[in-house]
Amino acid sequence: MFLNNGLRSAIKLALLGAVGATLAGCKPTETPDYNEKPSFVGTMVSVTYDGTTDDLLTAGLGKTGLQSATAPTIVDANNPTPGELRKLAIYNNYRALVDTTTNGGFGVLYGPNVDITGTPFTGEGLVPGTEYIAYINDGSNQNVTMLVQVPAVFASAAPCIVTATSSGSRGIYGASATAGEWGLKHGCAVAYVDKGTGMGVHDLASNTVNVMDGTRKDVATAGTASNFTATMTAAELSAFNTAFPNRVAVKHAHSQVNPEKDWGQHTLRAVEFALYVLNERFSPKVNGRATLTFKPSNVIVIASSVSNGAGAALAALEQDTTGLIDGLAVAEPNIQMAVNNSLSVRRGNVTMTGTGKPLYDYMTLANLLQPCAAKAPEAPGAFGIPGGGFVNDEFAANRCAALKARGILTATTTNAQASEALAQLVAYGWQPESIKLHASHYAFATPGIAVTYANSYGRFGVRDNLCGYSFAATGADFRPASAASVLPRIFATGNGIPPMGGINIINNLAVGGPILDSTSLSPSTNLPDYNVDGAACLRGLFTGTDAAAARVQGGINEVRRTGNLRGKPAIIVHGRADALIPASFTSRPYFGLNKIAEGSTSKLSYIEVTNAQHFDSFIGSTTLPGYDTDFVPLHRYFILAMDAIYNNLRAGTALPPSQVVRTTPRGGIPGQAPAIAATNVPVFATAPAAADQITFANNVVTIPD
Repeated sequence: MFLNNGLRSAIKLALLGAVGATLAGCKPTETPDYNEKPSFVGTMVSVTYDGTTDDLLTAGLGKTGLQSATAPTIVDANNPTPGELRKLAIYNNYRALVDTTTNGGFGVLYGPNVDITGTPFTGEGLVPGTEYIAYINDGSNQNVTMLVQVPAVFASAAPCIVTATSSGSRGIYGASATAGEWGLKHGCAVAYVDKGTGMGVHDLASNTVNVMDGTRKDVATAGTASNFTATMTAAELSAFNTAFPNRVAVKHAHSQVNPEKDWGQHTLRAVEFALYVLNERFSPKVNGRATLTFKPSNVIVIASSVSNGAGAALAALEQDTTGLIDGLAVAEPNIQMAVNNSLSVRRGNVTMTGTGKPLYDYMTLANLLQPCAAKAPEAPGAFGIPGGGFVNDEFAANRCAALKARGILTATTTNAQASEALAQLVAYGWQPESIKLHASHYAFATPGIAVTYANSYGRFGVRDNLCGYSFAATGADFRPASAASVLPRIFATGNGIPPMGGINIINNLAVGGPILDSTSLSPSTNLPDYNVDGAACLRGLFTGTDAAAARVQGGINEVRRTGNLRGKPAIIVHGRADALIPASFTSRPYFGLNKIAEGSTSKLSYIEVTNAQHFDSFIGSTTLPGYDTDFVPLHRYFILAMDAIYNNLRAGTALPPSQVVRTTPRGGIPGQAPAIAATNVPVFATAPAAADQITFANNVVTIPD
């Protein structure tokens, strides 16, 4: 028997009431179902926040504090308290995920002080409640952090849980601004998990590590409470420190477990943890023990998040064999699919065959070509000048010449080589709308992702120095230096992928010795060319056939998904101009793969937003003028997607059809764009025009121009 979602929700509520009544009426001789702590949950710590001096959503900062350019202070920079680290982490993670400027929409269209109807209210938007934190503890030092936030206004009569798996490689508060904010405002419990990436940094010189609350301890004291400790013997550590002083190991890159393969399972465990917490907190007690009141059958669970967290949510729903998840709403997912060349995706007169491309494939190609492509004359939209000021002209020209020497480019002048590199990126699948973004993305994201995922997929450790790369703080001479001054706060200032929080990428093989990668001289050219040798090595791990390449390719195959969302209602939103996780490699083919996998039972809507890209935080950045004039916040559409899924599950409201939403950029002077208005970012159409409909037929996804 199939039930519509409204009836299903009503039955959930009835079941919840019935269970409570049954438990209340249990005879002493009856044995109730008790709430059992999941075996994977380690020691649990809880803290309650009053919503005045501190809170769940903003760490007491409120809308005003989050908007402030002045970060929260730490009294003793070398010995921050857990509370100080938490506040600074929430501040930095919030500002990294959304545009916190008023003109960009913060406090107007979204933000802590905007209610669930989208209406701003007077106040700071603080949310009182309790946090429960624990490791997914398998007895090793590769711990995964879970956190459940239960607002004081938790809707126990109509219970809901929202997953908030960290985006990127961020720590446990990495989805506060997105799924966290939406869930808390709706009275839902929020189930966070750092998915095994998180903020684990092992300083090999001092032999210190992060623990769960963000503070640092020496390895011996931390023991299995360490967030991450690099695997090596004392003798190996000593030898490595002698050969490569002042280096650090970072969890996502160096844990040697390929955490991405388990992102879905980590997300599902976070839901189980949340159910356990809710029962401990709210269920009737029998014989002093909490009973099992909140169950998958009577709690609405929405899998959610953005970017890597969105990919984790999709994986979780695919792997949900016990019916924990009821629906899904995600934005710009990093999702990699099983190969199916019977699928094709058509936009205008361009057709791509198959199920997209793996992250490592397109990221290493970008890492190779972007520095040169940034100089293309066709890209003056890179905010005024070719390269946009984000790449060094000399280094970029040297990269172009190096690519020509390697036979990757054929043109003979720098401008022509840059144009050729840009054309290769577009031909590979980057959308023309993202041409202006390659320079800034290379400057702020691409190299670190390529290095980190090479290590992660291949399960390489810090001692492997894969492709000659390592991580370290750097001094005024750009050489590796002690990280002692930055590590006490790395839990709050880092994002899990160097360069971050004062930790940089080092080229160990540079002419003249190890030095900051971006300033190094490549051995093959004896020139500063953004380390073409390292970039070619990373690319070769995808295209090559040697043992190291086989390891990386094997790791990639472990993270491919099937597209089967088990017939659950789902929405994916993605920005058309996304240059980091292009929709052509991810959301578009995933939509098609889902339709192939589920057929007529599919309830997935795919919505593509024009003039939207991956980094909403860049829109309001004063150092990146032009993002504000040219792009709208995708976060607006993440919120609309969450609303749509919630209304579908709660009341049976129809999901919006798959469509292109056509937005209007704010325009104006770069860095001084006028205030955003609702007319810039229209809502989903309930009946989109034919020219805006995204369709699937005969294994072809059609995307309107």
